[in-house]
Amino acid sequence: MILTASAAGLSMPAQAQDAGGLRGGIGLEDADQGGASGSGGIAPPYVPISPGALTDPADDDATAFSGDATTSARTTATVASPTATETDDTTTGTVRQPAVDSVENQPLNEGTQRAQAIEGLDRPTDDDPYEALGIRWGSFILKPTLESGVTATSNADSSADGSEAVLSETTLRLNATSDWTSHSASVDAYGTFRKTLSGEEIEDVEGGVDAQMELELGKDYRATGTFTYSLAPESAASPVVIPGTVDEPYAQTVGGTLGLEKAIGKTRFGVTGGVSNESYGDADLLGGGTLSQKDRNATLYTLALRAGYEISPALTPFVEAEIGRNQYQQDVDAAGYRRSSDQYAVRGGLELDLGEKLSGEVSAGWITEEFDDARLESLSTPTVAAELNWSPVRGTDVQLSGSTALEGTTTPGESGSVLYSTSLSVERAMRANLTGDAMVGLGYRNYSQSDGYDFIFNAEASLTWWLNRYTGLVGRVEHETVTSNLPDRESETNSVFLGLKLQR
Repeated sequence: MILTASAAGLSMPAQAQDAGGLRGGIGLEDADQGGASGSGGIAPPYVPISPGALTDPADDDATAFSGDATTSARTTATVASPTATETDDTTTGTVRQPAVDSVENQPLNEGTQRAQAIEGLDRPTDDDPYEALGIRWGSFILKPTLESGVTATSNADSSADGSEAVLSETTLRLNATSDWTSHSASVDAYGTFRKTLSGEEIEDVEGGVDAQMELELGKDYRATGTFTYSLAPESAASPVVIPGTVDEPYAQTVGGTLGLEKAIGKTRFGVTGGVSNESYGDADLLGGGTLSQKDRNATLYTLALRAGYEISPALTPFVEAEIGRNQYQQDVDAAGYRRSSDQYAVRGGLELDLGEKLSGEVSAGWITEEFDDARLESLSTPTVAAELNWSPVRGTDVQLSGSTALEGTTTPGESGSVLYSTSLSVERAMRANLTGDAMVGLGYRNYSQSDGYDFIFNAEASLTWWLNRYTGLVGRVEHETVTSNLPDRESETNSVFLGLKLQR
């Protein structure tokens, strides 16, 4: 009864309002806008700011005692208000973090990781455990080799009247190869000293240098250069034989070339200039005194133009024209002849480039030499040349070379001779520590203005057994035969060498 009376008392103002007609009836809108304000209206319902918040107790009491009309009005206001269904993402409490032990393991610094034992490391495989490692010198790799041993020969000086001897022979070789990115250079040098231990007295020196360089200039330009030097006693295969000498005089050759190549599409153009000087030492005669050979000294100047077309990356046919001037040191020799001459040559050939499998070039053509002295007949002959490198299988290298050379002479009334020569060499790695080499060479010399000829045959075979990367044993046999229809020209030489080889 008390609750009923209270409810009736609370509803009396509304009834009095309706009854007296003082200010009109109270609608739902008035009920929503009223509250505890000074105007005497009803307070608006509480709308929570964040989910889960409790409503105001006063609102709960008002709802409980407002009757059906008030409840209906409050429900309508709650549905209509957009803020009642929105979610605020603002964090109002503490966010739990995972434990330190549950964090995923992070990679450690490589320097702080435990290193594996040396015995368990995987060592890289060495393809050639007996190959020289070389010595780095700036941007070059140097590979020196020293070979020393004893030679037994049937012809100590390779002459027509030579005799047997046992010689001490030592050879020092040096190979230098550049380690550049775009350019390349290489140098091969050697020197050999021989001295008699027993038999015919011999003491001589032989040496040579062969250098090459290639420079990539950009815009399809390429520059090339070569340098050659050789010093050796003249052998029985020389076109000039001086009888009655104590020993063979020395022959020295110094030369070089410079070239420039240009590629325009698949067309190749090149120009090469060359210089080669040949000089001969004085001959010591058995009867005393010396014989000067200055009238044999000469310098050859050449200029060659080449044009080719690349029909495929591996094949480039070419044609070449060359002019030259062979200028003798003495304008007139001891017999009164002016032996300086002009040379003209044309060639056609093929360049091959199949990578390490096959590379090089072959050519054929014609060459003519016209002398300043009208009494000397011109030399005119076909030419052949080749320089091929072939590797049929891994560990086997085959090299084929051939050339045609015009040779001068001091014999009165003769123009000189033409020498055709070729050689075939094979190098084979039989085992990792056993290497074999073999070479066969042929030469044919035709003397102008006579029916004279020389036939030259030489062969060589060697084996190298490596004890380790730095030391090996070397055995070599050599044979050379010169057959001729001219007097004092024929000779035969057989030699056997056994020694020790050191490399670095």
